[in-house]
Amino acid sequence: MVEPHRVAVLIDCDNISHQLCGAIFEETSRHGTLGIKRGYGDWTSPTLTGWKAKLSGHALQPIHQVAYTVGKNATDSALIIDAMDLLYSGNVDVFCLVSSDSDFTRLAMRLRESGKTVYGIGGKKTPVAFQNACDRFTYTEVLSGEKLPTQAESASVVAAKPAEQELSVPAIRGILTPAVKATTADDGWARLSTVGWHVVNQHPSFDSRNYGFAKLGLLVREQAFLEVKDVPLGNGLNQIWVRLRNGASLSRRRPRSPEVQVMRVMHLQ
Repeated sequence: MVEPHRVAVLIDCDNISHQLCGAIFEETSRHGTLGIKRGYGDWTSPTLTGWKAKLSGHALQPIHQVAYTVGKNATDSALIIDAMDLLYSGNVDVFCLVSSDSDFTRLAMRLRESGKTVYGIGGKKTPVAFQNACDRFTYTEVLSGEKLPTQAESASVVAAKPAEQELSVPAIRGILTPAVKATTADDGWARLSTVGWHVVNQHPSFDSRNYGFAKLGLLVREQAFLEVKDVPLGNGLNQIWVRLRNGASLSRRRPRSPEVQVMRVMHLQ
């Protein structure tokens, strides 16, 4: 039996709403055993009153960090130092960094360089650099049940403010089309699990929930530009395959000419 991953959840409480506490732990528990759960901030500050009420119920360890000077975030430094200590301890497989602050970009990169998996959680406003530094990045808007508008939907809003446009997610067709093309087999079909892996590798913040669907399989079935088929695997399980409509020409390799096929047969003999 494979042992579950050991997960450390490090929350920048100065930066994340306490109302998301339960949703954060529900999300991070998908990645393994939550052996370390720490919340960072100035716990004497009234702004963390909401978080204080969450400590015991979620076994969240408060890490107190006094702000030594105005304009400098000492909380970020404390979280980074702790993360590096945990890295060198060798007792953590997965790091979940919960913040919308770009200061953790280099930390995420360093942890991944050491072979650790890094999941980020933060608002849609989180700088792209931090999002892309993680293996996967989940928006807090999704955890709160909010469906983010696509770029096309945002553009249709009359006199939309720049802040509103920032809260849009890329159009799904622009993300899935290259992924299907890159993973398609010679018959024009691509296994959905491989497509999903390719998408997340290119877009760490991709999440089917951003578009209002709990699973990627449900999302692709609603896309008019895709064809979907289920291949039975037995025991009531199916494997989902997808292809672009009129996608017979999407094969990555051209069909072999008769001469090439004959030469290949002779070589095998």
